[in-house]
Amino acid sequence: MTLWALSAREAAARIRTGALTSVDLVRAYLERIAETDEGIGAWAHLDAERALAQAEAMDDLRRRGRPVGALHGVPVGVKDIFETKDMPTCLGSPAHEDRAGDTDAALIERLRSAGAVILGKTVTTPFAFASPAHTRNPHNPERTPGGSSSGSAAGVAAGHMALALGTQTGGSVIRPASFCGIYGYKPTRGLFSRRGCLETSASLDQPGIFARSLDDLAILADALTGFDTADPASIARPVPQLEAGYASPTPVEPLFAWFDLPYADRLTPAMRAGLDEFVEMLGDRVERVTTPASFAQILDHHAIVHRYEFYHALHNDPGLAPDLTDDVMKGLLDHGARITQTEYEESRGWIAGTEEWFATFFNDYDAIIAPSALGEAPPIEEGTGDSVCSLLWTFAGLPCLTLPWLTGDADLPMGIQLIGSAEEDDRLFRTAAWLERKLDGPDEEEEIA
Repeated sequence: MTLWALSAREAAARIRTGALTSVDLVRAYLERIAETDEGIGAWAHLDAERALAQAEAMDDLRRRGRPVGALHGVPVGVKDIFETKDMPTCLGSPAHEDRAGDTDAALIERLRSAGAVILGKTVTTPFAFASPAHTRNPHNPERTPGGSSSGSAAGVAAGHMALALGTQTGGSVIRPASFCGIYGYKPTRGLFSRRGCLETSASLDQPGIFARSLDDLAILADALTGFDTADPASIARPVPQLEAGYASPTPVEPLFAWFDLPYADRLTPAMRAGLDEFVEMLGDRVERVTTPASFAQILDHHAIVHRYEFYHALHNDPGLAPDLTDDVMKGLLDHGARITQTEYEESRGWIAGTEEWFATFFNDYDAIIAPSALGEAPPIEEGTGDSVCSLLWTFAGLPCLTLPWLTGDADLPMGIQLIGSAEEDDRLFRTAAWLERKLDGPDEEEEIA
């Protein structure tokens, strides 16, 4: 196996024993990026010299017998909206291309504490919103990788790194992971700190992560979790341990729920057929649940909260000047400006009610099964795809996983989404591991040329 194809777990284990150096691993990734990124465009900032210097420092610590972290010497890609003190944070905007950082975001601090190498900054759509970036899908350059975490998802799928950070305000972790055929995880709201990450919606912004396996997601998630007084949403109590959840046996076979959601008629035939086959395979472990009619309104409430908060947080940013924004962004800003305080407060008030509804729902079910996206990645000229399959769960702050276990008509990947109970992310990973064993694991990933 080539070094760039190693899992994060295996790479970290080899580095800890001295069987592999971080320098050699970083070099392997840099070579892979040089070979493939011209047609993908996953990177906003890549400093090979700095990455190798970090790797040498990690190797030196190991040689001297110093403590090593869970991700010691393992490179990680970072969405270009997280502050980093040693490289620019450009927010996907040409107005910020020379923006130098002087502090690290909370999640960057945690990565460094775990011994990770910050490989570089991955491309995001401008201000992590709707307008597409230049990144292409590694499986087909004529298709979108999704947004707004475009570069992180595409980079992991292309073998540029095993792990990456993203964010989700609508569907910007789950959808790109689905389109790119990798695993994505958006945790319970408040499990990962947002300090030092661009604020686009104080109520809805949630960091998330990408990997090529569930196991690697769990390792990275545990390294990132922790209370932060600077983030008002941060959970100030003991939190789930995901590696332990992934590795633990299920006491009984999980019970899943299937919702007939308002967007069900918009799924592609391939997505619908794949989900039907998956649900049929699970047999009596899936129950169809009638959801409140009000769920259809939540999609509208999400849009009101997101656009109002985006406008009020960022409308004065020079990167959103009229001459630097396209018609899509101008329309979103205009809508945000027209939303009244009363409308916003009414919509935001729905968040607590939605959280409360799901708090009791999961007394009976281990997870909800849903599509990760409407289908395969659409053509690049059609934008980054629709986030509708994630809006309800993001609004409620629930933990979500996308599992790359379906294939569409164009032979492109599609994801199955699992949604779990708030602050029971370990239970969600345990349930996903049970599914993985039931299916004997996904097929070996094909190398992307």
